[in-house]
Amino acid sequence: MKDTERELAADQLQSGDVTRTYREMISRRVLAIAVLAAAIILLAAVAVTLGSADLTVSEVYIAIFSRFFPGNLSIDPLTSTIVWDFRLHRVIFAVLAGFGLAVAGAMMQGVLRNPLASPFTLGIASAATFGAALAIVFLPPLFDGDLVLVACAFSASLLATAAIYGLSRYRGMSAESMVLAGIILMYLFGAITSFLQYTGNTEQLQAVVFWMFGSLQQTSWLKCGIVGVVLGISVPYVILKAWDFNALAMGDQVARSLGVRVERTRTVHMFIAALITASIICFTGTIGFIGLVSPHITRLALGGDHRYLLVASGLIGALILLLADSLARTILAPTIIPVGIMTAFIGIPFFLYLFLRRKEEYW
Repeated sequence: MKDTERELAADQLQSGDVTRTYREMISRRVLAIAVLAAAIILLAAVAVTLGSADLTVSEVYIAIFSRFFPGNLSIDPLTSTIVWDFRLHRVIFAVLAGFGLAVAGAMMQGVLRNPLASPFTLGIASAATFGAALAIVFLPPLFDGDLVLVACAFSASLLATAAIYGLSRYRGMSAESMVLAGIILMYLFGAITSFLQYTGNTEQLQAVVFWMFGSLQQTSWLKCGIVGVVLGISVPYVILKAWDFNALAMGDQVARSLGVRVERTRTVHMFIAALITASIICFTGTIGFIGLVSPHITRLALGGDHRYLLVASGLIGALILLLADSLARTILAPTIIPVGIMTAFIGIPFFLYLFLRRKEEYW
């Protein structure tokens, strides 16, 4: 009897230790997310101060709050114009774009169980580049309006996603078939874009190349609103389905045994990831690397639980893109480096460091 009581007491102590460890792990992840959000808010205020006109962080905050509380705060009208009409929408768009691209990359890696999956390695970005090149080369009178270019890039991205779905469905909607279909389309659209560059004139070639570099120079409050609406509708739904991602991480058979409709889940989330990516890069051009590296950094630092992985990946992506754009505007000022170049310069060394330290498998 005493031996039985000892065993029960030992089991209770062990269960308590496991519960305590789990709560500590959750607390660390929540704290990490809070720290990332605070870092983005601080860096965003600093980013708004960067430019030809010198501003302080306090002036930026006063200019922002004075728009909502005009009677309580006084601010120079010129400072308010600089903040609201020229800089703030660019900073907010960088945060939204980085967040969206990182979440899209985390979704693709999760549903495909492939650490190399991203909107850019699966041909979606290549399709957007093809659509933009098509508009630049064949619709030059309408190119100045920018609307046709955006529409072509967006439509081509969704077309590529539909093609991936069609090709992979022919092979059974497996993760491997989706990856292979995406790689095929990536090379196909890349070849067509290269042909369009070859046949275009010098001005058109320069426009296509500049679009491929990626830039945040053409942002506006309207574009921020469009991307914000897309993220506001899609991201909460994706987070609610985080358990499906966790189940898929254990394999298709395990996921099916847990009640997950694997093919439907994979298809729906691939289309959502493509929609998020298309709504961003149709305005900015190709900004690579964010969707690939941000989920890796998050997974290496916080683990693979998608309840936290999706949000933390988005915050890390927003932080990387915001930092890259800030550096791109200041390193060679007044010359602005394309932000797509800076994202690689910033992320690769850190990603390489984490990769070399990691010994175990991702899944």
